[in-house]
Amino acid sequence: MACSPCQDSGTAMKAHNTMTNGCRKHGDESSSESLSLSSLSKLVLPPLGMSSCSQNPNGSRWRIILPMDSRYRCWEAFMVALVAYSAWVYPFEIAFMHAAPKGGLFLTDNVIDAFFAADIVLTFFVAYIDSRTQVLVCDPRKIATRYLSTWFIMDLTSTLPFEGLGYLITGRVKAGVSYSLLGTLRLWRLRKVKQFFTRLEKDIRFSYFCIRCVRLLFVTFFLVHCAGCLYYLLADRYPHQGKTWIGAAVPNFREANLWMRYIASIYWSISTMTTVGYGDLHAVNTREMIFNIFYMLCNLGLTAYLIGNMTNLVVEGTRRTMEFRNSIQVASNFVCRNHLPPHLKEQILAYMCLRFKAETLNQQHLMDQLPKALCKSICQHLFLPTVKEAYLFKGVSRETLLLLVTKMKVEYIPPREDVIMQNEAPEDVYIVVSGEVEIIYSDTEMEQVVGKLSTGEIFGEFTALSERPQSFIFRTRTLSQLLKLKQSTLKEVLHAKQKDGIIIMKNFLKHQTKFKDISINDLIGENGEFEETNKPCNLLTVAATGNSCFLDKLLKAGMDPDIGDSKGRTPLHIAASKGYEDCVLVLINHACNINIQDMDGNTPLWDAITGKHHNIFNILHRCACVSNPYTSADLLCLASKRNDLSTMREMLNHGLNIDSENHEGLTALQIASAENHEEMVTFLVMNGASIVKSNPNGSIARRLKKEILEEMIQQRDVGYPTMALEPYGAFKKTEVLGEQDNSLKLEANERPRISVFNGHPLLRNSHSETGKLISLPSTMEELRTIIGKKFEVDARYKILTNEDAAEVDSIDVLRDNDKLFIVGEDELLKLDIKC
Repeated sequence: MACSPCQDSGTAMKAHNTMTNGCRKHGDESSSESLSLSSLSKLVLPPLGMSSCSQNPNGSRWRIILPMDSRYRCWEAFMVALVAYSAWVYPFEIAFMHAAPKGGLFLTDNVIDAFFAADIVLTFFVAYIDSRTQVLVCDPRKIATRYLSTWFIMDLTSTLPFEGLGYLITGRVKAGVSYSLLGTLRLWRLRKVKQFFTRLEKDIRFSYFCIRCVRLLFVTFFLVHCAGCLYYLLADRYPHQGKTWIGAAVPNFREANLWMRYIASIYWSISTMTTVGYGDLHAVNTREMIFNIFYMLCNLGLTAYLIGNMTNLVVEGTRRTMEFRNSIQVASNFVCRNHLPPHLKEQILAYMCLRFKAETLNQQHLMDQLPKALCKSICQHLFLPTVKEAYLFKGVSRETLLLLVTKMKVEYIPPREDVIMQNEAPEDVYIVVSGEVEIIYSDTEMEQVVGKLSTGEIFGEFTALSERPQSFIFRTRTLSQLLKLKQSTLKEVLHAKQKDGIIIMKNFLKHQTKFKDISINDLIGENGEFEETNKPCNLLTVAATGNSCFLDKLLKAGMDPDIGDSKGRTPLHIAASKGYEDCVLVLINHACNINIQDMDGNTPLWDAITGKHHNIFNILHRCACVSNPYTSADLLCLASKRNDLSTMREMLNHGLNIDSENHEGLTALQIASAENHEEMVTFLVMNGASIVKSNPNGSIARRLKKEILEEMIQQRDVGYPTMALEPYGAFKKTEVLGEQDNSLKLEANERPRISVFNGHPLLRNSHSETGKLISLPSTMEELRTIIGKKFEVDARYKILTNEDAAEVDSIDVLRDNDKLFIVGEDELLKLDIKC
């Protein structure tokens, strides 16, 4: 082999010039490349915070080859093919040709060595990825330093033609054992094959299973080939030809055909590796026996390696099937253990089978991992055509449709499965993508199919838009693919997209009333009036969705704002209970009845306060008090009658007068006493309810234990914090003969009590600090001292006012049950700014 690496530098530079683009060009090209399967393996992720993954200076005069360049990848694949040839031919030449090939084989070996020499030169120009920083290094000096300090020596020695160098030095061609051992260094090139297979296993364009199998076959064939060549080499170099494994079977085997000897060697190698040797080719001398021992030990490791890898591939391929079979077994055991009927068993197993088949189609966990924009595009492609066909979304903007589509999820439902039950309030709306769904009406005796739904039709929207339970059963007739949308999501879209919300409501009302067009004029009959059968459905449905714009249009068209449903609930009831403040204001502007009651005796005010919609309660309370002075008392008495402490507390926090009387002259305390609600009585008394005013005959005192009443009075005397804004009465215990021995009587000479609150009376609200009940002292200085201790403020620099914000500067103007407010200068400034 007379060829040297230096003589092949021209070949290397030609290859270099044809495949290099430089890091500067690569930066421009990579920015314009679209993300595709072919380019995924070329991506180099920059470290966090870095705008580029390359360290190549822009002004470098060197042209660097990028390792992910397509042309360099082709060069690597070509070199792998040459390595495969070298891995086969060099052991063969050493064993059967005494490491001295001739003719075409000699020429081919030299050409291949020339290509590997060119590859060494190219490696000095190939950028690399720093394993520590994961940065693509394009600096020529760093590339050369790294290569010289790592693989250069081994690459060079595996390429040098040692026989040719020996001929140049000695003038004779030598083919001894030493040259044969040096020739085996060419097997170092096998590392390129390992790198090649490792890269292919990560390339998603190729089957991982196939690449892995090819890799295992390559390893097996290579070891079989090497073992056969070495085993023949032992026989060929043994001095006694007849005392060898092949000589015992084939006398004068050296004169036999070359390929016959090679086939015999491979036959022995494979039969030994697979442990099925027939004994016709066996070790004869000691060398062969020792070699067989080590070869079979190596076979143990190789067999374990092959079995482990193949087992892993097979198990991974059948993992889903095993999990499915296990789940079926668990379900069957569950059915048997709990003695479920056969039809339930069939439904359970059908669902399990369907879920297994649908896992590959409905990869929701994959969708959750993708970016929002990509999910939007996928949903647009898969579901948008079907959603557009649903009647509810006819005419809705594309933006709103995409917003809805991205929130939908796919479900596969087996045949004869109930999706929505009768009289159920489902949480989802469904659109049929494929299959059929039956609409079934069920009574106590039989079921009747009243309709069928097919592709593009929707169900479950009635509950979402009218807040009523479903009147029918929706059951799949065949295997059905359904799009599921949360009702809460649909309502959010109705609020966020008012224009599209109006269109959706029009479509819904059109479908419910079976009109050809759902304009406002068409909602009115031919005589200019609404049909009575359609009024509740239309107005109550719109109020339930919170669409104030469409509600206003319907009311302007002449619909009655006080129309009620079968339970007497008006649109104001629904809007107040759901917290739709805009709808409440629209209904008030159209002169709805605020004090109207439903069949349960609830007013919109009651629905608002029980739903903790405080702004709506304040609005309704102010409006109701104008027309009905007994509004506060009616609410308090209703809460007292129902023993609803929570609602009572909320109303007192809003400042309702705890001693207010209803139209019958009764207070909340009297109602609680008459209904025997001891907890409510205690709560009202503790919060300042007047016992004398509500107890002219002493009935309340008789219902309370003497010790409990004394404790409550004592707590109120020492300034027990109150929740109501009304003053507390002042009482003391007196002994009365007969039935009224525990009653209380107001003493004429008792010291008056006042309620003190922190804050300006015009700035306080329901969430302000509660007040304190104190006995009125004899001087203003004592009063300020008590106030300072109770509220932990410096009362000397505070202003004291009454309910009308008039300043109080004398103790003589204060009377029993008066309310006093502590005002600071900062609150006066706030009041001035607010005014």
